[in-house]
Amino acid sequence: MSGTGAAMETAAELIIVGGGLAGMTLAVAAAAAGLDVCVIDRDDPVVQRDAGFDGRSSAIAHGSMQVLTAIGVWSHCPEAGAIEQIRVTDGPSLLHLHFDHRQIGADPLGWMVENRHMRQALAVRAAELGSRLTVIAPARVASVDRQGARATVTLADGRRLRAPLVIAADGRRSRLRDDAGIPVTEWAYDQAGLVCTVAHDLPHQGIAHERFLTPGPFAILPLAGDRSSIVWTERTAEAEQIMALDDDRFVEELAARFGGFLGGLRLVGPRFSYPLALTLARRFIDHRLALIGDAAHAIHPIAGQGFNLGIRDVAALVEVLVDARRLGGDIGSPEVLARYERWRRTDTMALVVATDGLNRLFSNDLPPLRLARDLGLAAVNRLGPVKRLAMRHAMGELGRLPALVQGRMP
Repeated sequence: MSGTGAAMETAAELIIVGGGLAGMTLAVAAAAAGLDVCVIDRDDPVVQRDAGFDGRSSAIAHGSMQVLTAIGVWSHCPEAGAIEQIRVTDGPSLLHLHFDHRQIGADPLGWMVENRHMRQALAVRAAELGSRLTVIAPARVASVDRQGARATVTLADGRRLRAPLVIAADGRRSRLRDDAGIPVTEWAYDQAGLVCTVAHDLPHQGIAHERFLTPGPFAILPLAGDRSSIVWTERTAEAEQIMALDDDRFVEELAARFGGFLGGLRLVGPRFSYPLALTLARRFIDHRLALIGDAAHAIHPIAGQGFNLGIRDVAALVEVLVDARRLGGDIGSPEVLARYERWRRTDTMALVVATDGLNRLFSNDLPPLRLARDLGLAAVNRLGPVKRLAMRHAMGELGRLPALVQGRMP
């Protein structure tokens, strides 16, 4: 990375606006592949790694773990809880769907990692990459000029950065996406996600539970140790009332949905509530601009695939950029960006439709629908090839896989 002295202008190959999970994963992956990368983030990185900043955990599919391993991040994630089995139930019905990783191989179906631990692992790996990866934070972007063959990002303090490509990794309310005039499809679900971590008396044995209740899905996800991450969907008004309860009453409400199969429950750390909505950009690219993560697509957490979708963005984008760079081409050219968008559009649309449809199908109590979906769960549970296909999909191992998803650098 080079500076221009008095002009206070810095040159890079890739500028990433947004230093969250998707943005930093891209930064590390691109720098590990040999690009000079600069990340600009509005939040203090130290604050982002505090438990009070974000109480969520992320499901890491097997394919995503391959990416994180290839770029040198996974070895810094000691606090990962393996998902060995997944049990899906619909309310009180005895019919269910059960996935066991042993039906397709030795590897777990995925892992659960607290977001703060993932941020820490990314920060450690970023530091190992030295001058190839620069993080400017906290910092605010004043303007982005994407005219011509380079993009210029001006910060609020007057510093300027130039690169052939800028990445919008600035979340579902992406300013860069909106400034580019990229339209979005979006709707709110009138649901909120209540998120917390609990300790329990009995071991979870690596089993993830997805329970479909009338207000929305209730997920119990295994963390390292005798702890689980809870992602609890409620109608917005009900969620507000539950969040207003003191900790003892909150745990009582939680236990009524959780059940007693893991013994007594105790809150570990703060609890959070997030409004749930779908946001899908109509385009993932513009002149000298590409969107990744929530800036491109923010989906319902029903399948725990949000971060995995962003990691697949990273894997595809790094591959097309490295291919173009290796051939001496312009990594920000329309042809290169179009290849990225084509690669990611089908996978994204399939997951958007699936998560939205599942949420609408299961978040109601109509008897005919309940009977149909219970019979559907039972049927898939008995059809070995269909069930194995579903497990492969959940592991992120279907479709045209980028090199990183296969566990190797492009």
